[in-house]
Amino acid sequence: MNIKDKLSLDKVAKSILRTNDRGSYTVPTAGLYPYQWNWDSAFAALGFATFDLDRAWIEIETLFSAQWPNGMVPHIIFHKDDPGYYPGPEVWGTHGIGPISSSGISQPAIAATMIRSIWEQDKDRGEMHLRTLLPKIKAWHKWFMDWRTDENGAVFLTHPWEAGRDNSPDWDTAMAMIDPVGVGEYTRRDIGHVDAAMRPTKADYDRYIWLVDQGRKLRWNEEEMARERTFMVADPTLTFILLRANRDLARMSEDLGEDRTEIDAWSKTLEAGAAQLRNPKTGIFEAINLQTKEFTGHITSASFLCWYARLDDPRTYDALKKCLKTCRYPIPSLAMGSPHFNGFAYWRGPTWAIMNCMIGMGLADMGHFEAAKKLRHLTRDLIAEYGFAEYFHPLTGAPAGGGTFTWTAAVWLAWASPSAGEQ
Repeated sequence: MNIKDKLSLDKVAKSILRTNDRGSYTVPTAGLYPYQWNWDSAFAALGFATFDLDRAWIEIETLFSAQWPNGMVPHIIFHKDDPGYYPGPEVWGTHGIGPISSSGISQPAIAATMIRSIWEQDKDRGEMHLRTLLPKIKAWHKWFMDWRTDENGAVFLTHPWEAGRDNSPDWDTAMAMIDPVGVGEYTRRDIGHVDAAMRPTKADYDRYIWLVDQGRKLRWNEEEMARERTFMVADPTLTFILLRANRDLARMSEDLGEDRTEIDAWSKTLEAGAAQLRNPKTGIFEAINLQTKEFTGHITSASFLCWYARLDDPRTYDALKKCLKTCRYPIPSLAMGSPHFNGFAYWRGPTWAIMNCMIGMGLADMGHFEAAKKLRHLTRDLIAEYGFAEYFHPLTGAPAGGGTFTWTAAVWLAWASPSAGEQ
């Protein structure tokens, strides 16, 4: 496909964002995901910012309108009831806790980084938006530091959905420790829209719902839940993304004359936590099951988010170069040499444009320009050839999951498209 054809995909990507636009928020894709998802929405704002800055600010402000009094920003916001979706508002049982019906957990805190990108493009008109958002962002980050940071400074998840990598093998050992007794029968929407072989198994889903049930019984009270943690995994995704977000929050605070001391202290804590995620046997950043204190042993696309967090690492770079050389459409969500690899199974092998975008941004920031360029061009070719799918098979490029996906379109517009310019 030539450059002219690739540029024409800008129009398709914009159309996808507009089609998935619900006025003040964007759904990931029609049918499969009918609500506003946290990190999907932040990527949507990044995409909108390429052609409609006002709409980008609205997306972010709608996301933070659901912030809980304790600072948490939910991972799903139920603006309008959709009875066919499971688990819906009645399963989460958060009514009366936050200002808008929502789930009871959060997602990776990429919003500050996306907000900074929008702010850099819109400083003349964006200061009012940013001054309103800064204290909300800081309160969310403080919630992570208070309730999702372990004794070493790494960020942990209490539900697989909290990391956004729902069925990653990083959670397998911790999930196996859960006996999902009493979950009962339920009907999943995802396997009605997508081949069940591409989605988490019923065994996984039973445990997802069991964890939701536990949170609902405790009314999502963080102090009470902390005394009864059943699932805790220190995670590169959450740790690296929050570290980058803190750095961007600190810079925006400084731009507006606000004190950044506390935020910088959080970053120091997270840097120490990130160091603890390096498996001494492999030299690569991995998740840790905090119940057993054991590394999970998996190299995932999250392992390569270190540069996104502004942490350079030669051993991880060697692993990245090998991946870029041996995988047709990198970066797989699980190393292809793993016995658990499945190129179609959600976070157990497929390539995700959003992860490539963050990794590529980080590589460019840290001066690895050739690797960043190669990853960007491979992602460009993948989307140009196979469309705006939720994710892709890393060897064949075959599209999988939902189609006409918001964050894939946003990544195209903001990073992968030839019109985005070289980073």
